[in-house]
Amino acid sequence: MELFELVKAFILGIVEGLTEFAPISSTGHQILVDDMWLHSQAVLGSKESANTFKVVIQLGSIFAAAWIFRHRFVDMLSVKNQKTAHRLKLSHVFIGLLPAGIAGLLFNDFIDEYLFSVPTVLVGLALGALLMIAADLYAKNVKHPISVDSITHKQALIIGLTQVLALWPGFSRSGSTISTGVLTKMSHKGASDFTFIMAVPIMAAASAKSLLSNYHYITHDTLWFYIVGFIAAFVFGLLSIKLFLELISRVKLIPFAIYRLVLVAIIAVLYFGFGIGRHI
Repeated sequence: MELFELVKAFILGIVEGLTEFAPISSTGHQILVDDMWLHSQAVLGSKESANTFKVVIQLGSIFAAAWIFRHRFVDMLSVKNQKTAHRLKLSHVFIGLLPAGIAGLLFNDFIDEYLFSVPTVLVGLALGALLMIAADLYAKNVKHPISVDSITHKQALIIGLTQVLALWPGFSRSGSTISTGVLTKMSHKGASDFTFIMAVPIMAAASAKSLLSNYHYITHDTLWFYIVGFIAAFVFGLLSIKLFLELISRVKLIPFAIYRLVLVAIIAVLYFGFGIGRHI
Protein backbone atom coordinates (compact mmCIF):
# COMPACT_ATOMS: atom_id res chain seq x y z
CA MET A 1 0.00 0.00 0.00
CA GLU A 2 1.07 3.59 -0.58
CA LEU A 3 2.27 5.68 2.36
CA PHE A 4 -0.60 8.14 2.03
CA GLU A 5 -3.12 5.30 2.37
CA LEU A 6 -1.40 4.07 5.53
CA VAL A 7 -1.54 7.62 6.91
CA LYS A 8 -5.32 7.44 6.48
CA ALA A 9 -5.37 4.20 8.49
CA PHE A 10 -3.22 5.83 11.17
CA ILE A 11 -5.53 8.86 11.40
CA LEU A 12 -8.64 6.69 11.65
CA GLY A 13 -6.93 4.61 14.35
CA ILE A 14 -6.15 7.78 16.28
CA VAL A 15 -9.75 8.96 15.97
CA GLU A 16 -10.99 5.59 17.26
CA GLY A 17 -8.52 5.47 20.15
CA LEU A 18 -9.18 9.03 21.28
CA THR A 19 -12.97 8.87 21.04
CA GLU A 20 -14.01 5.30 21.92
CA PHE A 21 -14.16 5.90 25.66
CA ALA A 22 -14.69 9.65 25.75
CA PRO A 23 -18.37 10.71 25.88
CA ILE A 24 -18.28 12.15 22.35
CA SER A 25 -19.13 9.04 20.24
CA SER A 26 -16.40 7.15 18.45
CA THR A 27 -18.85 5.79 15.87
CA GLY A 28 -20.06 9.29 15.15
CA HIS A 29 -16.52 10.59 14.68
CA GLN A 30 -15.59 7.65 12.48
CA ILE A 31 -18.57 8.32 10.21
CA LEU A 32 -17.85 12.05 10.07
CA VAL A 33 -14.10 11.78 9.47
CA ASP A 34 -14.17 8.77 7.16
CA ASP A 35 -17.29 9.46 5.12
CA MET A 36 -16.65 13.17 4.69
CA TRP A 37 -12.87 13.21 4.19
CA LEU A 38 -10.75 10.03 4.28
CA HIS A 39 -12.94 7.52 2.40
CA SER A 40 -11.43 4.22 3.54
CA GLN A 41 -14.01 2.45 1.40
CA ALA A 42 -12.22 3.70 -1.72
CA VAL A 43 -8.87 2.49 -0.37
CA LEU A 44 -10.11 -0.96 0.68
CA GLY A 45 -12.37 -1.53 -2.30
CA SER A 46 -15.77 -2.11 -0.70
CA LYS A 47 -18.13 -1.02 2.04
CA GLU A 48 -17.74 -4.43 3.70
CA SER A 49 -13.96 -4.05 3.87
CA ALA A 50 -14.27 -0.55 5.32
CA ASN A 51 -16.70 -1.80 7.98
CA THR A 52 -14.33 -4.66 8.81
CA PHE A 53 -11.54 -2.12 9.26
CA LYS A 54 -13.69 -0.23 11.77
CA VAL A 55 -14.18 -3.49 13.68
CA VAL A 56 -10.42 -4.13 13.75
CA ILE A 57 -9.51 -0.70 15.10
CA GLN A 58 -12.31 -0.95 17.66
CA LEU A 59 -10.62 -4.11 18.91
CA GLY A 60 -7.48 -2.03 19.39
CA SER A 61 -9.38 0.26 21.75
CA ILE A 62 -10.96 -2.70 23.54
CA PHE A 63 -7.55 -4.24 24.17
CA ALA A 64 -6.42 -0.91 25.63
CA ALA A 65 -9.34 -0.84 28.09
CA ALA A 66 -8.85 -4.50 28.99
CA TRP A 67 -5.19 -3.83 29.79
CA ILE A 68 -5.91 -0.77 31.97
CA PHE A 69 -8.64 -2.60 33.94
CA ARG A 70 -6.95 -6.01 33.96
CA HIS A 71 -6.64 -6.04 37.77
CA ARG A 72 -10.36 -5.28 38.08
CA PHE A 73 -11.31 -8.21 35.88
CA VAL A 74 -9.03 -10.54 37.84
CA ASP A 75 -10.57 -9.28 41.09
CA MET A 76 -14.15 -9.86 39.84
CA LEU A 77 -13.27 -13.47 39.04
CA SER A 78 -11.85 -14.16 42.50
CA VAL A 79 -13.72 -16.06 45.22
CA LYS A 80 -12.94 -13.33 47.74
CA ASN A 81 -14.78 -10.80 45.57
CA GLN A 82 -18.01 -12.79 45.73
CA LYS A 83 -17.95 -12.74 49.55
CA THR A 84 -17.31 -9.01 49.86
CA ALA A 85 -20.43 -6.84 50.19
CA HIS A 86 -19.29 -3.52 48.73
CA ARG A 87 -17.46 -4.67 45.65
CA LEU A 88 -18.16 -4.55 41.92
CA LYS A 89 -19.13 -8.05 40.78
CA LEU A 90 -19.62 -9.85 37.50
CA SER A 91 -23.36 -9.88 38.18
CA HIS A 92 -23.43 -6.06 38.02
CA VAL A 93 -21.64 -6.12 34.68
CA PHE A 94 -23.90 -8.85 33.29
CA ILE A 95 -27.08 -6.99 34.28
CA GLY A 96 -25.72 -3.79 32.76
CA LEU A 97 -24.91 -5.54 29.48
CA LEU A 98 -28.17 -7.42 29.03
CA PRO A 99 -30.50 -4.69 27.63
CA ALA A 100 -28.08 -3.41 24.97
CA GLY A 101 -27.06 -6.96 24.07
CA ILE A 102 -30.67 -7.97 23.38
CA ALA A 103 -31.47 -4.72 21.54
CA GLY A 104 -28.33 -5.06 19.42
CA LEU A 105 -29.27 -8.57 18.31
CA LEU A 106 -32.82 -7.47 17.45
CA PHE A 107 -32.06 -4.22 15.65
CA ASN A 108 -28.47 -4.54 14.36
CA ASP A 109 -29.47 -4.86 10.68
CA PHE A 110 -31.87 -1.91 10.92
CA ILE A 111 -29.19 0.24 12.56
CA ASP A 112 -26.58 -0.62 9.93
CA GLU A 113 -29.03 0.06 7.11
CA TYR A 114 -30.67 3.30 8.22
CA LEU A 115 -28.74 5.02 11.02
CA PHE A 116 -25.15 5.18 9.77
CA SER A 117 -25.23 8.60 8.11
CA VAL A 118 -24.01 12.11 8.85
CA PRO A 119 -27.50 13.56 9.61
CA THR A 120 -28.39 10.79 12.09
CA VAL A 121 -25.00 11.17 13.80
CA LEU A 122 -25.63 14.89 14.26
CA VAL A 123 -28.96 14.13 15.94
CA GLY A 124 -27.32 11.59 18.25
CA LEU A 125 -24.51 13.99 19.17
CA ALA A 126 -26.96 16.76 20.05
CA LEU A 127 -29.35 14.62 22.10
CA GLY A 128 -26.49 12.94 23.95
CA ALA A 129 -25.04 16.36 24.81
CA LEU A 130 -28.35 17.40 26.40
CA LEU A 131 -28.36 14.25 28.56
CA MET A 132 -24.81 15.00 29.72
CA ILE A 133 -25.71 18.57 30.66
CA ALA A 134 -28.74 17.34 32.62
CA ALA A 135 -26.54 14.84 34.49
CA ASP A 136 -24.04 17.50 35.54
CA LEU A 137 -26.77 19.86 36.72
CA TYR A 138 -28.33 17.06 38.77
CA ALA A 139 -24.96 16.07 40.26
CA LYS A 140 -24.58 19.49 41.88
CA ASN A 141 -27.30 18.52 44.37
CA VAL A 142 -25.85 15.09 45.24
CA LYS A 143 -23.87 15.41 48.46
CA HIS A 144 -22.31 11.97 48.71
CA PRO A 145 -21.95 10.30 45.28
CA ILE A 146 -21.00 6.63 45.44
CA SER A 147 -18.04 4.81 43.90
CA VAL A 148 -18.21 1.89 41.48
CA ASP A 149 -17.81 -0.59 44.35
CA SER A 150 -21.05 0.61 45.94
CA ILE A 151 -23.16 0.20 42.81
CA THR A 152 -26.41 -1.75 43.23
CA HIS A 153 -27.94 -4.20 40.77
CA LYS A 154 -30.82 -1.75 40.26
CA GLN A 155 -28.38 0.99 39.26
CA ALA A 156 -26.59 -1.41 36.93
CA LEU A 157 -29.90 -2.24 35.23
CA ILE A 158 -30.88 1.41 34.81
CA ILE A 159 -27.48 2.19 33.30
CA GLY A 160 -27.82 -0.85 31.05
CA LEU A 161 -31.24 0.28 29.81
CA THR A 162 -29.84 3.69 28.92
CA GLN A 163 -26.95 2.04 27.11
CA VAL A 164 -29.49 1.01 24.46
CA LEU A 165 -29.52 4.67 23.38
CA ALA A 166 -25.89 4.25 22.32
CA LEU A 167 -27.02 1.96 19.50
CA TRP A 168 -27.97 5.21 17.75
CA PRO A 169 -24.69 6.36 16.12
CA GLY A 170 -23.49 9.61 17.66
CA PHE A 171 -25.28 9.20 21.00
CA SER A 172 -22.17 7.63 22.58
CA ARG A 173 -22.03 4.56 24.77
CA SER A 174 -19.85 6.22 27.39
CA GLY A 175 -21.83 9.47 27.23
CA SER A 176 -25.14 7.73 27.89
CA THR A 177 -23.90 5.35 30.59
CA ILE A 178 -21.73 7.85 32.49
CA SER A 179 -24.57 10.37 32.45
CA THR A 180 -27.05 7.78 33.70
CA GLY A 181 -24.62 6.63 36.38
CA VAL A 182 -24.33 10.21 37.60
CA LEU A 183 -28.13 10.54 37.53
CA THR A 184 -28.32 7.48 39.81
CA LYS A 185 -26.04 9.27 42.31
CA MET A 186 -22.73 7.72 41.32
CA SER A 187 -19.62 9.85 41.21
CA HIS A 188 -18.33 10.81 37.77
CA LYS A 189 -15.26 8.61 38.34
CA GLY A 190 -17.38 5.68 39.56
CA ALA A 191 -19.75 5.94 36.60
CA SER A 192 -16.78 6.12 34.22
CA ASP A 193 -15.12 3.06 35.76
CA PHE A 194 -18.32 1.03 35.42
CA THR A 195 -18.81 2.24 31.85
CA PHE A 196 -15.32 1.23 30.72
CA ILE A 197 -15.38 -2.12 32.51
CA MET A 198 -18.82 -2.91 31.10
CA ALA A 199 -17.72 -1.90 27.59
CA VAL A 200 -14.94 -4.48 27.31
CA PRO A 201 -17.00 -7.71 27.19
CA ILE A 202 -19.87 -6.38 25.06
CA MET A 203 -17.61 -4.64 22.56
CA ALA A 204 -15.22 -7.59 22.43
CA ALA A 205 -18.09 -10.00 21.77
CA ALA A 206 -19.67 -7.80 19.10
CA SER A 207 -16.33 -7.15 17.39
CA ALA A 208 -15.29 -10.80 17.51
CA LYS A 209 -18.63 -11.88 16.01
CA SER A 210 -18.33 -9.35 13.21
CA LEU A 211 -14.67 -10.16 12.55
CA LEU A 212 -15.31 -13.90 12.33
CA SER A 213 -17.98 -13.24 9.72
CA ASN A 214 -15.92 -10.78 7.69
CA TYR A 215 -12.24 -11.66 8.17
CA HIS A 216 -11.98 -12.72 4.51
CA TYR A 217 -12.14 -9.04 3.55
CA ILE A 218 -8.67 -8.62 5.06
CA THR A 219 -6.43 -9.45 2.12
CA HIS A 220 -2.68 -9.57 1.65
CA ASP A 221 -2.81 -6.24 -0.22
CA THR A 222 -4.69 -4.43 2.55
CA LEU A 223 -3.23 -6.15 5.63
CA TRP A 224 -0.94 -3.28 6.60
CA PHE A 225 -3.87 -0.85 6.50
CA TYR A 226 -5.55 -2.91 9.22
CA ILE A 227 -2.36 -3.37 11.24
CA VAL A 228 -1.51 0.35 11.29
CA GLY A 229 -5.06 1.27 12.28
CA PHE A 230 -5.15 -1.34 15.05
CA ILE A 231 -1.84 -0.24 16.59
CA ALA A 232 -2.83 3.45 16.46
CA ALA A 233 -6.18 2.70 18.13
CA PHE A 234 -4.51 0.64 20.87
CA VAL A 235 -1.81 3.21 21.70
CA PHE A 236 -4.09 6.24 21.63
CA GLY A 237 -6.78 4.26 23.45
CA LEU A 238 -4.38 3.72 26.35
CA LEU A 239 -3.50 7.40 26.44
CA SER A 240 -7.07 8.66 26.17
CA ILE A 241 -8.51 6.35 28.86
CA LYS A 242 -5.82 7.32 31.37
CA LEU A 243 -6.24 11.01 30.59
CA PHE A 244 -10.04 10.86 30.74
CA LEU A 245 -10.08 9.07 34.11
CA GLU A 246 -7.80 11.78 35.51
CA LEU A 247 -9.92 14.60 34.08
CA ILE A 248 -13.50 13.46 34.62
CA SER A 249 -13.66 14.17 38.36
CA ARG A 250 -12.46 17.74 37.73
CA VAL A 251 -14.08 18.83 34.48
CA LYS A 252 -17.26 16.69 34.62
CA LEU A 253 -19.39 16.23 31.48
CA ILE A 254 -20.46 19.70 30.37
CA PRO A 255 -17.20 20.56 28.53
CA PHE A 256 -17.63 17.39 26.45
CA ALA A 257 -21.27 18.30 25.84
CA ILE A 258 -20.27 21.76 24.62
CA TYR A 259 -17.70 20.19 22.29
CA ARG A 260 -20.42 17.95 20.85
CA LEU A 261 -22.81 20.85 20.24
CA VAL A 262 -20.08 22.95 18.60
CA LEU A 263 -19.14 19.96 16.42
CA VAL A 264 -22.78 19.52 15.40
CA ALA A 265 -22.97 23.17 14.34
CA ILE A 266 -19.74 23.02 12.33
CA ILE A 267 -20.53 19.74 10.58
CA ALA A 268 -24.10 20.83 9.84
CA VAL A 269 -22.78 23.95 8.07
CA LEU A 270 -20.21 21.94 6.09
CA TYR A 271 -22.62 19.15 5.21
CA PHE A 272 -25.85 21.02 4.54
CA GLY A 273 -24.41 24.41 3.61
CA PHE A 274 -21.45 23.41 1.44
CA GLY A 275 -22.40 19.84 0.56
CA ILE A 276 -19.12 18.34 1.85
CA GLY A 277 -19.48 14.57 2.03
CA ARG A 278 -23.05 14.53 0.67
CA HIS A 279 -22.03 12.43 -2.31
CA ILE A 280 -21.27 9.51 0.03
